[in-house]
Amino acid sequence: MSVGDPVVLTAVEARVLGALVEKEITTPDYYPLSLNALVNACNQRSNREPVMNVSEDDVRRALNTLQDRDLAGHARSSDGRVAKYEHWLGEAFNFSRAEVALLCVLLLRGPQTPGELRGRTERLHRFDEISDVLSGLQKLIDRDPSLVAILPRQPGTKESRYAHLLCDPVESIAMPAIEAPSHRDSSSPEQQFDNERIEKLEAEVSDLRRHVDDLDQKIQSLFG
Repeated sequence: MSVGDPVVLTAVEARVLGALVEKEITTPDYYPLSLNALVNACNQRSNREPVMNVSEDDVRRALNTLQDRDLAGHARSSDGRVAKYEHWLGEAFNFSRAEVALLCVLLLRGPQTPGELRGRTERLHRFDEISDVLSGLQKLIDRDPSLVAILPRQPGTKESRYAHLLCDPVESIAMPAIEAPSHRDSSSPEQQFDNERIEKLEAEVSDLRRHVDDLDQKIQSLFG
């Protein structure tokens, strides 16, 4: 794959790529992944939207395509006893850690708001402020070609959602730049309390998901 070439992945290829990126960061002791562990990572029920049921053949085909595009394939450091697989996303795009985390969660969970992304990327990279999330998203939008787009705001919602552009194109709206929220919050005390409570709950849920995911990975390693 040449720099600047658009990437168009299938849903399974996106899931395989996202799963490899996630496991490299969250469970480095078990990375690169065996085929069985990778299938389980693609099909796990935590931190996945939608939940999939892909087969080994589905994952093999996806890996073949990803390898042709220099995005993932056989681990270069594998000892050869058991085939292992890794991603090469960093080499392909020279991402920062923040960009990797955002793109990974978008690949695994579809379109999300900045608030959702901040909570769900905690295991991969800590964003101290929403403005840090927005800055990372803007860098992905500014890539040539763009790797992320802003979706039209749904009726009754306050936040726009963001989607990756590595699969089929999504309907997006043009925004030259993302405006970071002001440090001076003009919302009412009740709204501030609700926002703080939501952020706290998202952090707790993220922590629970991390523990479940770690348990899933340990189980997978026993049978991988």
